[in-house]
Amino acid sequence: MNSGNPEERIPQVTAYVISEVEVLDEVLGQRYRELAAASIARYGGSYLVRGAQPEVPEGEWSQAQRVVVVKFATTERLREWYASPEYAEARAIASTALTRRLLFVGGVEKV
Repeated sequence: MNSGNPEERIPQVTAYVISEVEVLDEVLGQRYRELAAASIARYGGSYLVRGAQPEVPEGEWSQAQRVVVVKFATTERLREWYASPEYAEARAIASTALTRRLLFVGGVEKV
């Protein structure tokens, strides 16, 4: 836990973007995927799951929805990517190309 001492090290944990996506426009969706992939790579991210249709043992899920999971080294790096000029065009396209829920989560701290 950080006590406010600037010399105290804040633990860095792996961070993940989890996205539930439904593509509304295939052409724009493809352009979004290209731009997003390039920006993710530039910020050191990597896809763990890309466009998968999940098995849903509990709850409701639209058959049109897919799952994407991207890994970044830290939450700070994930946020830098999301706010980056490299991702800005993809974000603009996403607003008309797809519907999605986007989640940022931190991984478990290594002991």
